[in-house]
Amino acid sequence: MKVALFSTCLGDQLYPHVVRATARVLVRFGCEVTTLAAATCCGQPAWNSGYAPEARQMARRFVETYAAATHVVSPSGSCCGMIHHYYAELFKADPGLQREALGVVEKVRELSQFMVGVLGVDKLAGSFPHRVTYHPSCHGSRLLGARAEPLQLLRAIADLELVPLDHAEDCCGFGGTFAIKLAPISLAMVDEKAANIVKTNARYCVSTDLGCLMNISGRMRARGTNVEALHLAELLDRALAAGSGAS
Repeated sequence: MKVALFSTCLGDQLYPHVVRATARVLVRFGCEVTTLAAATCCGQPAWNSGYAPEARQMARRFVETYAAATHVVSPSGSCCGMIHHYYAELFKADPGLQREALGVVEKVRELSQFMVGVLGVDKLAGSFPHRVTYHPSCHGSRLLGARAEPLQLLRAIADLELVPLDHAEDCCGFGGTFAIKLAPISLAMVDEKAANIVKTNARYCVSTDLGCLMNISGRMRARGTNVEALHLAELLDRALAAGSGAS
């Protein structure tokens, strides 16, 4: 199965190891993974900040870049949520472009949704003997609807102890430019999230969004805790490497 990997801005600039882990996981499950040099931003930062024309320009480039792809997979529920939820609105003034955009939107999947819904993964021949808790990102879980799939994959890993997180649905306080424009509120939110994570006694806090992981890991370091914020792709990659591959 041919897959075009959309790495996202944060993946390209700050978390290339997550992008590489995503590619390795997909390859283990028989995918032929490519990256497209023309890929840039999905337009989410501009859209969230009220710059609709600039967001439309970025979204049009995304649509043109991935028009020929069979499947587009990303390690970001947030970016996939933007694409699925707002591209129709961005191009509503041009029905032709809107149809073209929606054709690409149908191909876009967040990693866990692609693995469960398209590849049909229900077993993982690997091991991760650690205590793990899961933070569902706002955009990934609410906007995109990626709720069950990440947990299904985590539960499929041998030796992994998945522990519930109090008030898991609460925002971590990142929200893109929200964390910059309203820093005191963002800090209070991530402090509460970090305290709940610490209470689980988990060694790892896993999520499907890099913005959340960046915010949570930064606060964890400031608190001096040893909980590691880990992207789901990294955990899957480590677990599969410890086993015999995929099944």
